[in-house]
Amino acid sequence: MGSIFTGKTYEKYLKKVVDIVLALALLALFFPICIVAAIAIKLNSKGPVFADVPQRVGQDKNSFKMFKFRSMIIDAHQMLRADPRLKRLYEQYKRGNYKLQKDPRITSIGKFIRKHSIDEIPQLLNVLKGDMSIVGPRAYYKDELEEQQEIYPETKQYVKRVLSVRPGITGLWQVSGRSEINFDKRIALDAQYVDTISLWKDLEIIFKTPWVMITGKGAV
Repeated sequence: MGSIFTGKTYEKYLKKVVDIVLALALLALFFPICIVAAIAIKLNSKGPVFADVPQRVGQDKNSFKMFKFRSMIIDAHQMLRADPRLKRLYEQYKRGNYKLQKDPRITSIGKFIRKHSIDEIPQLLNVLKGDMSIVGPRAYYKDELEEQQEIYPETKQYVKRVLSVRPGITGLWQVSGRSEINFDKRIALDAQYVDTISLWKDLEIIFKTPWVMITGKGAV
């Protein structure tokens, strides 16, 4: 079948074509859902439709702005880190692999769109920009990578491999438990994906993703 379907050759050439075609098709498919979500977000709480969060770390450690529908109150990211009243919650946040099982910052609409990954749909724009891929490792925050590597020093070998490719909207860890997976296991799955990257692996993950979105399995 040829190496164009596997490894670096696939990741560098064919994968980009697949990404653009799928991103355009999915944007057209999800456009009505995006309109409803945007209206619901504006009616539900004060603030913009899109989340205002710090940049993520992409391929080759390049930072980029990720597009996401806002699922939290405004300034939620900065509030958690700077408000002394939330210090205990922030410590819990870091211990819980940068996830909170019961996060008071999430709006009522936010709970629904996060559970069903509707907040992730705008990342298709990142795919068209070339920041992300449809399938790939998680796009991590810089402070998340630094602090989690201190907790799990054995993961440094994985992080280097993970940052060699574009992060994805969905990926191996998302269809393997999502937020229920701790950082060390998550980054290992991301590295495993990079080591075995192929068109067939991407198609397998893409076909599994709708079920994860519908059921909301592992989401917080």
